[in-house]
Amino acid sequence: MDMALTTILTLSSGFVFDYTNLYGYGRITEQDIAEIGDSLTAAHQAVVHMRTTGEVCGHLSKEGKPEKVLFSQLPYVEEGNLNSPASLARLKAFSQSLRNKADAVISFGIGGSYLGNKVLFDVHCGEFWNNKSREERDGYPKLYFSGNNMDPRRTRELVEHIEYEARQKTDAYRVVLVVISKSGSTLDTMSTFMVAYDALSKAGPHIEVQVTAVTDPAADANETLLHKLAVQEGWSMFSVPDGVGGRFSVFSEVGLITAACVGFDMDAFLAGARAMDEACKTQELWQNPAMLNAALKYLAAEKYGRDIEVFMPYADYLKSLAEWYIQLLAESLGKRTDRSGRVVFYGRTPVVAVGTTDMHAQTQQHQDGKQDKVVQFVKVTRWAEDVAIPDSFPAAAKLAEFSGLTLSQALEAAREANAAALTGDGRLNATFVLPELNAYHLGELMYLLALSVAYEGELANVDAFDQPGVEAYKRLLGPMLKKKKL
Repeated sequence: MDMALTTILTLSSGFVFDYTNLYGYGRITEQDIAEIGDSLTAAHQAVVHMRTTGEVCGHLSKEGKPEKVLFSQLPYVEEGNLNSPASLARLKAFSQSLRNKADAVISFGIGGSYLGNKVLFDVHCGEFWNNKSREERDGYPKLYFSGNNMDPRRTRELVEHIEYEARQKTDAYRVVLVVISKSGSTLDTMSTFMVAYDALSKAGPHIEVQVTAVTDPAADANETLLHKLAVQEGWSMFSVPDGVGGRFSVFSEVGLITAACVGFDMDAFLAGARAMDEACKTQELWQNPAMLNAALKYLAAEKYGRDIEVFMPYADYLKSLAEWYIQLLAESLGKRTDRSGRVVFYGRTPVVAVGTTDMHAQTQQHQDGKQDKVVQFVKVTRWAEDVAIPDSFPAAAKLAEFSGLTLSQALEAAREANAAALTGDGRLNATFVLPELNAYHLGELMYLLALSVAYEGELANVDAFDQPGVEAYKRLLGPMLKKKKL
């Protein structure tokens, strides 16, 4: 039996990958899959080897030394693993040290030290978290992000806002600065951290400043600047683990530190990731969500020229997920050379979109522009809270047409209409379906996407775990900073 004929892969959790509009007549074909059969077998074997040993063929650190890839270990909380019972207990103890004690946390990080953290915050907290009372936040502090750009206006305004909030209290205002940098010399993160640390430390006794550093744990000759500072200043510390690139670090202490700050269910998040990893251990393509996703997107790009992926969740609070995916796909697969050194300029370009917002902004291009895209929808089936559209103006017949529906029903109708219109014109699209928007299903989806790039890297024969293009500008940045100081 050809399992692909169903075109819908459903996991026991209810998570669904619906690739109906990506595979079949006029789309990716059974013959296309057959032609890369040997490559898929090799790719799966390579991922199994990565899981077992941490070894990825040809992968080197930016210093040119062999480096293990360990992100697939992160969902498994076991003694001796990067996430252990002891490390999770430390995070939970840190979480409780903030409850009903800290007024605000400012998280400083960029790239993987920001993007994944923002996803956890958005899904758990939403837009209005910082406007809620302490009781409504269950005792957890307000949380702000900085360090993801060196914008002088926003940095100054954030400091001024904290100072303003402190003046509204009769007792001391406690702010915790969480600074995340493996090297400790990340310009964007450390510069804004130092600005805030200096200003708030000098603001007077009404503001108490504490610092927690998330950095390389090594205390030997390779000790990082931030680790050394943390030891000297007596700051608490968590780890940026070796073998886990920033874009995969949301499952490590780098991302879980944000979970701890706001009470996000890190156990459920890792359980979802673990369940997805277990589902992806099969070599059966049509039952392995990550391998299937990678194969279909790879073929769409290489054989049919659909080398742009529009990642379009139908949920406001998943926009940051699309932004996280931008880094994951771009840094992992945008590569000049393959592993044999041959110039290939490989990579699919990711684009952020949100339904229904961008149906009124981007869909014109998706529908009538170049046929170079795959639109990847994300659907939420059951919403924790839903709102019925009232019949507020009965005399307005056009408004009465959709009154009585819930907002989620109208949202899904819009997604279905978008997908049908695209499909009717041969525009490839697929849908990830989350039964609910919660920590478990978020863990499933984020891990699926992370593992997908590992599979696609094997299919394209590129190193999905280095980022030499990023190092190019970094080599130029230091001298340019020195020139600015002259």
